[in-house]
Amino acid sequence: MVRKLVIDCDPGIDDAVALCMGLFDPRIEVLAITAVGGNVPASVASRNVQTIVAHLDPPRYPRLGAGSPPDDAPPSDARHIHGEDGLGNSGFSSSQLQNQHPSDKVICDAVRSAPESVTILCLGPLTNVARAFQRDPGLPALVDRLIMMGGSVDGVGNITPAAEFNMHYDPVSARAVFQSATTKTLVPLDVTRQVAFSLGLIEELPSELSRAGVFLRRVLPHYFRAAHQSLAQETISLHDAVALVAAVNPEMFEADYMAGDVESSGDLTRGATVFDQRPNREWRMNMEVVHTIDVEAVANTIVRNLQYAGQCTC
Repeated sequence: MVRKLVIDCDPGIDDAVALCMGLFDPRIEVLAITAVGGNVPASVASRNVQTIVAHLDPPRYPRLGAGSPPDDAPPSDARHIHGEDGLGNSGFSSSQLQNQHPSDKVICDAVRSAPESVTILCLGPLTNVARAFQRDPGLPALVDRLIMMGGSVDGVGNITPAAEFNMHYDPVSARAVFQSATTKTLVPLDVTRQVAFSLGLIEELPSELSRAGVFLRRVLPHYFRAAHQSLAQETISLHDAVALVAAVNPEMFEADYMAGDVESSGDLTRGATVFDQRPNREWRMNMEVVHTIDVEAVANTIVRNLQYAGQCTC
């Protein structure tokens, strides 16, 4: 059965890789792609979503949603990793859409168009989903599943010692979504960081005779350079691509229900995800949290899906 999907993202190179996979996967019908501020400001993320879709030219064009800044965005983003344009300073451009619809409205429309059949895959901060639930209070009950890439169970962050980037960027929205009455799955750093790619990934990408190959070969080298220069790492993690695999191939993952919340303030703990794991737990369990991953199968699936995107864009 084809899965109806809304992809909410903040491109960002790993978001772009996930979009490249999702737009050509025959098991997915991407109803909408909604931009959110995070790796880059909301206006840049909105432009990047349009650029990615225009360049890849998928057989079915999804609706696009334009992001706007959260009420309390931190002063920094992740352009030191993703480039000033969010796409590795690759120079891609596209025509700006004249009539842009807010991301939260596009999410509402997509879910309402197929009640209880739409999965929302959140690859960035949870700003848009929180706003959609606020705009339409009945929406949480109509979402089939909400899959969120972010947070950590072991308490080790990647933007601060305690917080993962997406949760840290807009913790108030993250907390509201965690507490919402919708079926949720969290794909945390604990598992996404286990899937690491060396520079050899470049050789496995589609050829430059395809649109997907041209795109990937222009954006991914910057990611490797930034990981080396800024993080002293020789490998990269494609967190968002792993989350997309979790949405389509859940058999490669194992999860347990947990009781989770997000710290919405604090000099040291803003955006930290906290789970009640006490023997006498007091919080109610509110989400499924992935804890085990078939690393080899997920990595192979990512490469295979990217190669298939190349075949579809020759």
